[in-house]
Amino acid sequence: MTRTQFHTMPDGRRIAFRLTPPAKGDTRPALVFLPGYMSDMAGSKATALLDHCAASGRGCLLLDYSGCGESSGDFADGTLRRWRDEVLALINTVLDGPVVVAGSSMGGWLMLMVGLALGDRLAGLVGIAAAPDFTQWGTSEADKAKLKAGKIVLEDNPYGPDPTPTHPGFFADGQANQMLGGNIAITVPVRLLHGQDDADVPWETSLRLAEKLESNNVVLTLVKGGDHRLSREEDIARLIQLTDEFS
Repeated sequence: MTRTQFHTMPDGRRIAFRLTPPAKGDTRPALVFLPGYMSDMAGSKATALLDHCAASGRGCLLLDYSGCGESSGDFADGTLRRWRDEVLALINTVLDGPVVVAGSSMGGWLMLMVGLALGDRLAGLVGIAAAPDFTQWGTSEADKAKLKAGKIVLEDNPYGPDPTPTHPGFFADGQANQMLGGNIAITVPVRLLHGQDDADVPWETSLRLAEKLESNNVVLTLVKGGDHRLSREEDIARLIQLTDEFS
């Protein structure tokens, strides 16, 4: 187990991360995993990828966004651009060379924003039930009106006892960073994984994303019987296999 470390942002936010450095002589791009909304680096997919990379000598970075997991801050202050900047700060501080960015659910939206900002350092993307633009297609008109009026929207949480909040700041930032309305200027190889029984993010979202990416090397894998989390043993094995394609 790699220990949790902390990176301090200019405003004092402490961003928790775990890092496994590459083995001597390993030239593969490091893997960066971005968790979903209200998730953290302790999830099963994140830890499985970190353990696999450690065992194979590949560099790997996990992190908790501010307001999540072990990082400081208030979740209510979180936005896509705020979290993107935290990811980029960590990549630029603790990793050298090219990187592959993997993102789960909301992390799949964030990976696009991070990927665009990385420029030539981006070697590939891996989306797991990627959910770009979910503030638009995943929010009712009534809830959009509440959020625009500065109110918090609470929804039932199928994964825990407490409701899932959407804060006005996050919603506004999401609406300002929609991706699927035009071409996405990413040309590196992309692998997308989506369960056909996903009750949170329709699998057609990944199909639409594949169409919008400028890359000619995009492969979408649909998992029959797979849910949103894709955390079964066979799902994680499939995810690891996809990340191993980037050598």
